[in-house]
Amino acid sequence: MSIFDGKRLTNETFKLDIERMRRGWYSDKYFENINRMLIALSSDNYSYAGQFHNLPEGISPDDIAVGDIEVEMQWFTRRLGKTTVVGVDKALAMLRHCTGYFEGDTFIDTSDKLEVWAVQDGTIVKYEGDPTKIQPVIKVRGRYRDFALLETPTLGILTRSSRVATNVYETLVAANGKPVLFFPARFDLHEVQAADGYAYNIALLRFNRENEHELGAFVSTDAQGDWWGGAGGGTVAHAAIASFLGDTAEAMMEFARILPAQIPRIALVDFNNDSVRDTLRVLEKLFTKYRELMDAGNKDEAKKYRLYGVRLDTSGSLRDVSVQPLGDPALDLGVNPRLVFNVRQGLDHAWENWTLPKVWKEAAKEFCRSVKIVVSGGFNPDKIRKFEKLEVPVDIYAVGSYLFNNGNSTTTDYTADVVRVKIHGKWIDMAKVGRKVGENENLERIW
Repeated sequence: MSIFDGKRLTNETFKLDIERMRRGWYSDKYFENINRMLIALSSDNYSYAGQFHNLPEGISPDDIAVGDIEVEMQWFTRRLGKTTVVGVDKALAMLRHCTGYFEGDTFIDTSDKLEVWAVQDGTIVKYEGDPTKIQPVIKVRGRYRDFALLETPTLGILTRSSRVATNVYETLVAANGKPVLFFPARFDLHEVQAADGYAYNIALLRFNRENEHELGAFVSTDAQGDWWGGAGGGTVAHAAIASFLGDTAEAMMEFARILPAQIPRIALVDFNNDSVRDTLRVLEKLFTKYRELMDAGNKDEAKKYRLYGVRLDTSGSLRDVSVQPLGDPALDLGVNPRLVFNVRQGLDHAWENWTLPKVWKEAAKEFCRSVKIVVSGGFNPDKIRKFEKLEVPVDIYAVGSYLFNNGNSTTTDYTADVVRVKIHGKWIDMAKVGRKVGENENLERIW
């Protein structure tokens, strides 16, 4: 699966559309045109007949069968700084199952004729802006026309997965070791969820290894966990509260009663734009039932009424009732530091206003103060860093659309270049101007 277990995922996981990929369905059209041209040249027994070649002195241009030219191609990213590489295993599956050519309707598999080197998913590469100094993540040597059609889909999976993984990693760093919930599923097609969730998990494993943490993975859909054995999690949405006529406390009571105890009870408390009030209502109602069940000796049922956390998701166009206006949207609107402090204070002191027998006071205090605060809505590394610098009492960050960001500093576009050709049995440098053969000590021979 990655550098973390030394294994590689196969097409049993990816379930590629092999037939159509072999025919160029997913390829930019110019690769199909090149492919057709090279096949025709091979059939015509064409040899290079030009005058303006770039061969070094002493290498004859005679008898070079262009249609069957063997090349060395390298895949690399141009994202500045460090990139957490993901997508390699799926790209290798494409090469293994779709390298070859058709004779009529019969596909001739020539993948065993390739020489392939690749890094493991989870590897870090660096790029400082000079395209002559890159670290390839895949290198392939072989007859170009046999894998020309695969440049588009292999670059696509590397670009997307590495972008998501690197964005996740940088978010985890900003969060100072606090959990980051992976919440971007609603911002793209459902078909990409498995690859995106896998990228998130690889980034999390990388972060844990480098920072000696043991953060768990939190994805929101089962599809996001498909490639690595994870499962989606979550509690209630705004729509559920609307179904209970805006009564957040009652919605959480029924959720707690019906759903298994192992599902964390996280109340979404911004529906009425009065997060402190609704937090306290949920807290007291759940605690009352918890205490009743504990007093009756029904500990297992009582666990269902433990409030794990509250989630703040106030719209960036609204000021929560508990936040006194200062006239600055950055300070007043949405999920801001003052709102989080207000909710934390409300949680920590709620038990003091409850009528309790002495034997229950310490337990009530612990019940309240153990509740975690989850924040969501417009969070990215910059906003998280500001919260952390101010020591805002956030326990968990839920991040959505930023994790798909692909602009400016997050641009992770991959490209692939032919950098050598095999001429009369020798490998000759043949990169376009501005590119060179790259090296990466983490490349390993695959087949």
